[in-house]
Amino acid sequence: MYKNKRILCIIPARGGSKGVPGKNIKLLCGKPLIAYTISHARKSRYIDRVMVSTDSLTIAAVARRYGAEVPFIRPASLAKDNSGTIEVLLHAVKTLEEDGKQSYDIIVLLHATTPLRSPADIDNCIELLVRTHAGSVFSVTPSHRNPYFNMVEMSKGGKARLVKTGRFTTRQDAPPVYDMNSSIYAWPKNVLLEKRKTILDNSRIYVMPKARSVDIDDPLDFVTAETFFRKKLHDKKY
Repeated sequence: MYKNKRILCIIPARGGSKGVPGKNIKLLCGKPLIAYTISHARKSRYIDRVMVSTDSLTIAAVARRYGAEVPFIRPASLAKDNSGTIEVLLHAVKTLEEDGKQSYDIIVLLHATTPLRSPADIDNCIELLVRTHAGSVFSVTPSHRNPYFNMVEMSKGGKARLVKTGRFTTRQDAPPVYDMNSSIYAWPKNVLLEKRKTILDNSRIYVMPKARSVDIDDPLDFVTAETFFRKKLHDKKY
């Protein structure tokens, strides 16, 4: 709880990953991938309840073993390749609150595929959401490409042009831009239910370093994440 607001964390984990089969429970440095995100949520100072939404009994068993609740199995209609994350969140909130015994003020979404965030990152997002009265907060990392300087698109005539125009001689001169790192999202529950999207007129961003922003989508990302984890373990020894 933060500022008398009850906070629900939802970790979506579909069983049918195509890029990396079994991705959400694939071992990363000896632990299932989803275990890291569950641990981050449980170590948060503010989150009241940590639940996993999954269509997989195997993922559900692993999630429970590492301390998350799995109060229901997600229906197959919300576990397709084109199923939207917002719909998954809305289903989870409705299912948990329909008995009227518990309600929540803030919804936090954590993806299992970003295992390098810290519990402090989560708490900072929650504090930012409440302090600024934002419609949503989501985490980002500085982009290594900039649409004002070195990103191009094709015009209708087939000619290359910068995505955004501006008089900048170096990338450092251009306005800073960020990549959404798919790690942390937070909304007031009523805003999520009404707006049903992430980026709103009054959204705020929380900037994370690249070292904590690895988003695992393919086998190479696993290698990158393992490299960062091993470096962290090495640094702790010396």
